[in-house]
Amino acid sequence: MASPLTCPYCYRKIVERQVMFRCSGINGPRGKCRTAADRVLAAHMGDHDAQYPAFTADGRRLKAVHEECGAETHHRICPHCHSRLPVHFGRSDGKLIALVGAKYSGKTVYMTVLLHELLHGVGERFGTALLAEDEWTQTHFEEDYEKRLYERGELHSPTRTAAARNGGVARPLVFSFSVSPPAGRLRRFGGDRVDRTVLSFFDTAGEDLDNQTSVDQNVRYLSSADGVILLLDPLQMRGARPLVSAGTDLPEPAPAATSPVNVLTRITTLLHQGKETKRGGLIGTPIAVAFSKMDTLWPALAEGSPLRAAPPTTPAFHVPDSLAVHGHVQALVHEWAGRNLDEALRSNYKRYRYFGLSALGQSPQADGAAPRVSKLGVQPWRVEDPLLWLLSEFGTIGRITRETGRG
Repeated sequence: MASPLTCPYCYRKIVERQVMFRCSGINGPRGKCRTAADRVLAAHMGDHDAQYPAFTADGRRLKAVHEECGAETHHRICPHCHSRLPVHFGRSDGKLIALVGAKYSGKTVYMTVLLHELLHGVGERFGTALLAEDEWTQTHFEEDYEKRLYERGELHSPTRTAAARNGGVARPLVFSFSVSPPAGRLRRFGGDRVDRTVLSFFDTAGEDLDNQTSVDQNVRYLSSADGVILLLDPLQMRGARPLVSAGTDLPEPAPAATSPVNVLTRITTLLHQGKETKRGGLIGTPIAVAFSKMDTLWPALAEGSPLRAAPPTTPAFHVPDSLAVHGHVQALVHEWAGRNLDEALRSNYKRYRYFGLSALGQSPQADGAAPRVSKLGVQPWRVEDPLLWLLSEFGTIGRITRETGRG
């Protein structure tokens, strides 16, 4: 029996034969269908635009004929939320990566910069392609995220909770990230097959991770993920706050509920529940624990810190560099009074890795009530590292396991 698939929009499980179709809207032998509101799509995704009819057929096929009009369609949709599914859905060994972040960790800015880098620098390095899976994602990311940050220098205001958006509906940004040979995994059999990873970003608010009730709204997102990137703010670690650069605008200390270790604890509980791990067992989902805003702690880093070293530029994941960064950040976590966080990872996860990064490269500049990107522009540092580690864990990109140079 085939394993259930996961919709990258609503994160519900799908048996492939139950995949539905949407009429293409072209003229068929029996006429042309009319559009109307799709109540299912509106309820789950907040999309109230008129749609052509949805209908059932054998979802294992890539096309179907709509009996009402007689026209053929290739538009496959999720039976639960009626979102149009990616072209390669069910036809490739796609992986879904979830991005979550505690309040004030800068997750929305990080997501924007990461996607921008995947479109440009990382894409050139690995020979990859990043494509929006739907028109809403393409338009929304370009206008509301990328241009806002890179062209207008505006920082996003704190994300509203899922319950407060779109009448209680939050719609994810969904991208297909493909890696072609030779950057992709070498296979004995499979020829020029392309590796694809689904990046589905459900822009959760910090408050969505502040209490168990809010976190439960994200349970499907986390439990369906093949890998997790957890973004944490080091400035919410008690031992890190005195070490920041002069002039850094320190955020207010977070309430206990929003501390990094408590956010990790809630996510861990959900993953144990969603993945149905055995009692006392470890979670198999790899988790990349990334500390943002490391530029604010730059003066406190020793000259020989791996975080100061130029990142590798080879078209493969550089394991020695990653392990050096992991060990250094792990030591910093203990210095920042974060031993409990490290112990929580060690005792709950089979695979975890620490990262240090900066999405902007330097602190935002004050501009009245709203901080803005520095006049020097966005200068990211190691933002791609967590994603590259996960892709290497999946076998999507190759690895360099010995110290043979970085470029």
